[in-house]
Amino acid sequence: MSGIINTTQRRLRLALLATTLTLPALAAQAGETISAGGDKSITVGLGVRASFTSVEDGAPDGTSRSADFNLDSVRLYISGQLTPMIKATFNTERDSAGRVEVLDGYAQFEPADGINLWVGRMLPPSDRANLDGPYYLNTWAYPGTVSQYPAKFAGRDDGATVWGKLLDKKLVYSVGAFEGHNRITGASNQSDNLLYAGRVAYNFLDAEPDPAYYTSSTYYGSVDVLTLAFAAQYQQDGVGTLARRGDYTAWNVDGLFEKKLDGIGVVTLEGAYYQYDTGGVADVPSSFGGAGPTDNVGGLTQGKAYLVGGAFLIPAKVGWGQFQPTVRYQHFDADLTGISTSQTDLGVNYIIDGHNARISAEYVITSTTGKSDGNAVVLGVQLQF
Repeated sequence: MSGIINTTQRRLRLALLATTLTLPALAAQAGETISAGGDKSITVGLGVRASFTSVEDGAPDGTSRSADFNLDSVRLYISGQLTPMIKATFNTERDSAGRVEVLDGYAQFEPADGINLWVGRMLPPSDRANLDGPYYLNTWAYPGTVSQYPAKFAGRDDGATVWGKLLDKKLVYSVGAFEGHNRITGASNQSDNLLYAGRVAYNFLDAEPDPAYYTSSTYYGSVDVLTLAFAAQYQQDGVGTLARRGDYTAWNVDGLFEKKLDGIGVVTLEGAYYQYDTGGVADVPSSFGGAGPTDNVGGLTQGKAYLVGGAFLIPAKVGWGQFQPTVRYQHFDADLTGISTSQTDLGVNYIIDGHNARISAEYVITSTTGKSDGNAVVLGVQLQF
């Protein structure tokens, strides 16, 4: 009888999995693992981010504050394993237009900590912010003012990455080749030049516990971190039109320091510096040639940028969780237009279960050359299962 019950339970679980595949979804590290016998298994996870935003002069009349509820993200995370070495990942994301898009989809060949190969759609080696994604940042909003590497969708591109962890997993490297930018009629990349990307990071204290070459911007005191990293991307004819093309070169350095102070709290400091070079060529708009939102066309800007931020996790538990005040400043100087853009985020997180359950409140100040300063109030909730 117990065998019949176990078989029925497994069938119900698989039926539930088949149903959830049709829903919008998340790339989470948490999830439910279902064994399929031997080394075979499948893991399912779900994440949701929703917010309320009030923007100065953001209402339809142009003078009143807006009042908008937003479904920022819904993701389904699915990973499967045939053997400890052969795996696959499939994640989806609901985009801003309400469509469900493929976020990640890649085959994984992972023979050893020191060398692994992923092939498909994934995050190219890039800055910490992009490798965090929105779910593993300190602040609510993604730092899009400064983090501007080209991408097909949500920081992803189609290609292949070799990555590994060496020296007790403190040295993390990743290098890859990807479809890249401006592959559309009339745009710069008519020769189908690939985009090449690489990143190397070294952890001077504890090894960061993230999977693969991914990152987080806080571990809430579970490890002490001092990590410095360098990332770069290059694509020949990556910018502009067929008639006026420019090579695309971008690089950044980023660092994270986090330390648990016994009885006092957890202090987190983060910084990054970026340089984007288009060879002095202005890129085409993102809608060039009828390009869609996942065509990875246009919008690249030559310039310099930087980001600094901090957070402090207060040790005392209040109700379900702990409070974590945060601050972040980001600034971008565009070389070809002379326009500077900056954003300051002042906020506090209520941490219930790390990155899996938190509530955020932020006051955001924006400034752009030639425009009046603006502000917004954001209240957000994030859940991962």
